Amino acid sequence: MEQPWLQEYGHDIPATIDPDRYPHYVAMLDEAFAAFAGNVAYRSFDAPLSYAEVEVQSRNFAAWLQNEVGLQKGDRVAVMMPNMLAFPVAMFGILRAGGLQVNVNPLYTSRELQHQLTDADVDTIVIFSGSTRALAECISDTPITRVIVAELDDLIGRGIPSPPVDERLTDTLRFSEVLQQGAEMDFTPPDLCGDDLMFLQYTGGTTGLSKGAMLTHRNIVANILQYQAVAKNVLRPGSEIVMTAIPMYHIFALTVNTLAHLYFGAENVLITNPKDLAAFAEEWCKRPVTVFTAVNTLFNGLNHTPRFADADFSQLHICVGGGAPVQAAVSDDWKAVTGRHIPQGYGLSETSPVVTLPPFGQEVIVGSIGIPLPSTEVSIRAEDGSVCPVGEAGELCVRGPQVMPGYWRRDDATSEVLTDDGFFRTGDIATMDERGYFRIVDRKKDMILVSGFNVFPNEIEQEVMQHEGVLESACVGMAHPKTGEAVRLFVVKKDPDLTADDITAFCRERMTAYKVPVRIEFLDELPKSTVGKVLRRELRDRD
Repeated sequence: MEQPWLQEYGHDIPATIDPDRYPHYVAMLDEAFAAFAGNVAYRSFDAPLSYAEVEVQSRNFAAWLQNEVGLQKGDRVAVMMPNMLAFPVAMFGILRAGGLQVNVNPLYTSRELQHQLTDADVDTIVIFSGSTRALAECISDTPITRVIVAELDDLIGRGIPSPPVDERLTDTLRFSEVLQQGAEMDFTPPDLCGDDLMFLQYTGGTTGLSKGAMLTHRNIVANILQYQAVAKNVLRPGSEIVMTAIPMYHIFALTVNTLAHLYFGAENVLITNPKDLAAFAEEWCKRPVTVFTAVNTLFNGLNHTPRFADADFSQLHICVGGGAPVQAAVSDDWKAVTGRHIPQGYGLSETSPVVTLPPFGQEVIVGSIGIPLPSTEVSIRAEDGSVCPVGEAGELCVRGPQVMPGYWRRDDATSEVLTDDGFFRTGDIATMDERGYFRIVDRKKDMILVSGFNVFPNEIEQEVMQHEGVLESACVGMAHPKTGEAVRLFVVKKDPDLTADDITAFCRERMTAYKVPVRIEFLDELPKSTVGKVLRRELRDRD
């Protein structure tokens, strides 16, 4: 298979990395602890936690898990928290003890939580006090026997209030007390290897019951080293300040912010509630942020938060969008505020997650997701499995050391996405140009078929966002008696006087007739996941 992107690497980026350079992720972690002991690793509510403190406290939790829980290598432990200091300490404790972490969205309903805990067969959970209501409603239908409650003030000690634990949960343990107990216990590092599972990263919950992508230590080590190979010329070990607003339980922030940049000695500033954009902007203004990862909706929200423009962007040299396409209008607005366009990468839970990135330090190609990372093969394939010619749209398929071995206890689902030649079928429609740069057209399942023509929602949304009166937009397919399907558009206004006729006229000037929305509805806000992805399924289900 031709790999034209290799010519874009130049002399700085190697064609391959060694995914076995470290025997497991904990070896990387130990190296970072030793190299950056006196540096701040994480900061929450302005309270710092050093690398040395993370090492000690995670060791205490690992010792407690070994002695009190009897944790053995591969045993699952669920973590259900927003961005707070307890998250990385709990995570590193689980990993150092040889456990398999199950990341859980702290805003899950009891139904979603019950499925995930049961599917992963988890008996121990570390949970934010504010999420305990959902657990209380389903705990009797799960394998959970041990509940460890974390609070915002844990590892801070400033009296920061947290919501109370649901009174229906009895015999819960406090994370802060568990750490104190672990300090008095012996800890024996387990014998780990690269093939040991590190995370169960659940995915696909917006389209049905979620599946656990099994990510190994080797998967995560490989992706960190791949990222290092691309970013090494702009990364400054021990000097980066990373703004972490995407939830750490999400694979994007989990690997890139929380794990990779820790390896580089960075300080992660944890934003517990990124929906409070005014408070978020104030936090940013306190320090010269150097690294920021986000999704399109978060970039867009900050663009329209007045205080944000007062921040110091002079040191912001790594800024990457992911999780969903970054719209050109949003990137233009971001450049107007920060002086820089938004480079866009691409990845999935099943790929640990990063597959492609634009080479750092080069001019941003708006709309492109960049080129494959070292040791990564990407092919665009037609329905029959054949490789598409350059420029032709097809399904993006990936092969590399960061690709999962499969879904947890779901051989059927695994066989549907992993091809005989080892490629992972992403379900995303994409194109590749002559230089090896890729562009995402849309999700295969979101495509709208209008009179036999393929219409991709991303294209419609990109165009509508060019209207000066539109703040956000999203479109889905709807049944239509003449064309089979038609485009249904949802809009959040920036201009209160904006009308549906205004948008229709705007679209008719810029799109062929079958792409023009036949139904336009105005909403106060679009439904989004906790990461900021627009939930098109909820829009499709609206009457």
